Amino acid sequence: MEFHHAGIAAEDGAATAALFADLLELEIVHEESLDGMEVVFLDAGNGQLEILEPTDDGPIASFLERQGPGIHHLAFATDDIAEALEHARSLEIEPIDDEPRPGAAGHDVAFLHPSDTAGVLVEFVAE
Repeated sequence: MEFHHAGIAAEDGAATAALFADLLELEIVHEESLDGMEVVFLDAGNGQLEILEPTDDGPIASFLERQGPGIHHLAFATDDIAEALEHARSLEIEPIDDEPRPGAAGHDVAFLHPSDTAGVLVEFVAE
């Protein structure tokens, strides 16, 4: 697997995307509304930053209430999410998603419980 992106929860997604675009001289490469979020991807060369702003009371809003803005998850690209989930299960790591589901930018995704991954929410992204 390879690093795909870091998801960043933000109260103001446009301002956060502009901050990182200016600070790191990154280009915004994709924007969409998805599952109660505004999502912006910035190209960081060897991966991306995914800025997540909630538009409803979903998981990103809950995260912001509990922890404030910051890194929400780390994502890793795989050719076979089903195989990656099975490998995680073989290591006694509990998936949040039993099978891949639609994610941002048209990718299928699946998440692992952070309680089994050193407190880090891990996402598999189909490439």
